[in-house]
Amino acid sequence: MSRKLTSRERERFRILLMAKIDDELTTQESGELQQLLRTYPELEKEWNTYHKLKEVTNTMALKSPPKEVWDKYWINIYNRIERSIAWILVSIGAIILITWSLFRALESMLADTQLVPFVKIGILLALAGFVILIVSVLREKLIIRKTDPYKEIQR
Repeated sequence: MSRKLTSRERERFRILLMAKIDDELTTQESGELQQLLRTYPELEKEWNTYHKLKEVTNTMALKSPPKEVWDKYWINIYNRIERSIAWILVSIGAIILITWSLFRALESMLADTQLVPFVKIGILLALAGFVILIVSVLREKLIIRKTDPYKEIQR
């Protein structure tokens, strides 16, 4: 008749079991593990379960994805990052240049005393319309780009 397994012995068994699974047992620890397995037959089931699990995981191999998957992966990740950074830099530069140019143009226009106020209003409205038009077109292009079902097709 076998003794009752204590929680300390069970914990020691699990530590030795994990070390055995990872091939990290010393010869003394290996003997201790064998002694626990002989003394407590109920531990044999747990040992077999982990031993089979190790065999299965050692024989497993990841399936290599097809070339098309890798092509799509690099298009999606690398190009998105690269193009996003480029668009951000171009946008910031364009905003700075356009703002500076508009400020200078408005400054010189408002300082000109010979220019009729009616013409000044017309220029301001034309500039405002131009800015609204640019923003509208850019917004539309970005929305279409996100929802375009043909964007992944290579030409």
